[in-house]
Amino acid sequence: RNNTNVVFSTTKLFIDGKFVESKSPEWLDIHNPATNEVIGRVPKATHEEMLAAVDSCSRAYHTWSETSILARQQIFLRYQQLIKDNIKELAKLITLEQGKTLADAEGDVFRGLQVVEHTCSITSLMLGETLPSITKDMDTYTYRMPIGVCAGITPFNFPAMIPLWMFPMGMVCGNTYLLKPSERVPGCAMMLAKLLQDAGAPDGTLNIIHGQHDAVNFICDHPAIKAISFVGSNQAGEYIYERGSKNGKRVQSNMGAKNHGVVMPDANKENTLNQLVGAAFGAAGQRCMALSTAILVGEARNWLPELVERAKGLRVNAGDQPGADVGPLISPQAKERVNSLIQSGVDEGAKVLLDGRNVKVKGYENGNFVGPTIVSNVTPDMKCYKEEIFGPVLVVLEADSLDDAIKIVNKNPYGNGTAIFTTNGAVARKYTHEVDVGQVIFFFFLIFSFFIHEHGWVYNTHFQCINLQKERV
Repeated sequence: RNNTNVVFSTTKLFIDGKFVESKSPEWLDIHNPATNEVIGRVPKATHEEMLAAVDSCSRAYHTWSETSILARQQIFLRYQQLIKDNIKELAKLITLEQGKTLADAEGDVFRGLQVVEHTCSITSLMLGETLPSITKDMDTYTYRMPIGVCAGITPFNFPAMIPLWMFPMGMVCGNTYLLKPSERVPGCAMMLAKLLQDAGAPDGTLNIIHGQHDAVNFICDHPAIKAISFVGSNQAGEYIYERGSKNGKRVQSNMGAKNHGVVMPDANKENTLNQLVGAAFGAAGQRCMALSTAILVGEARNWLPELVERAKGLRVNAGDQPGADVGPLISPQAKERVNSLIQSGVDEGAKVLLDGRNVKVKGYENGNFVGPTIVSNVTPDMKCYKEEIFGPVLVVLEADSLDDAIKIVNKNPYGNGTAIFTTNGAVARKYTHEVDVGQVIFFFFLIFSFFIHEHGWVYNTHFQCINLQKERV
């Protein structure tokens, strides 16, 4: 907590349709990652405040779940327009609190907006099923029904997109929602709540609390909360999945990743190098679909010098500065961790071809900046390969054949996404069928998951399915 006499803006709670000043004695500072200056404070909600938020959700559920689906749909039709009208303001707020470039921040909002637009087709998604004459004089009917109060726990890296993955779809199906955004970036969630209120959402249908461990435990334990959606680290995700499941809740936990791009020597070099640079270093590598590992097969290893030159051309700067390509990391601790993992590679025999650890940004000397970094001669037993770095770092492995590359990918404990860069359809098909990863992409790398498909993650990346059509409600 800041102990100076400077008065900072305080983040409110959103309870029963009102923005409420917390009575908590415990507050956390919010920092601008580009300067590390304190720009606001966020409370650790008290137990009584969290109870009030859940009680509000529970009361609202009785009328909201009985509200016609067309009326709910109309609210989200208005909501998507309000988000469109405020994309630039939302993006500025994201850049201030999270650090990503304004272009990345607008993309963050836009991807969330697509989910809100998708809620506007809910009338067809909520259709049930029938089977006539299952036996004499008997038909069967399936209804899709809301389940009650749902909760979302969201990370710092996508302050708009990930909350918008959660509460709009949950609410339009008739559930009410309790959201706990990351305490590092609460502002965007609060603005989204105000826009939803302006769109006509009834009081209590969305409530927002803030906090850390106590808030997470409260969500996992409270009997009125029937389902939890989480995106974040493996440590937190495994804990939430175990604790929430023990309390009888539906829990979907989306966690860490180590995404591989396999580059075949027949790939289109220009496209491949551009894709590798954009997917590895965009958003400063702070996204679960960042391409953090490249496997160069055969003669593709000769492309490394050109890859380094492309990465050198990226401009590191504060996210609100014109021309910025790579913004700061979220915190000094994140910067220290990324630098430590780079050094671990060096200590274990890897070679740093491009080192962004000592990058200096004029006017932002106190920021959490790490420039694009490429580490080669990496082997699967190295710490920098085994752990998710979550920074602008690309580790490079080499393989003699496609089969060798597939073996490397399949031995990795994460199963989020992967890409194959090749012009050979048979090679692409072989990779798709033999690699054991949830999302496989050809010729380019996808830096987000399409909301209209199941997020097909496996291994330690994800527990439980998300966005299966029959599991939407």
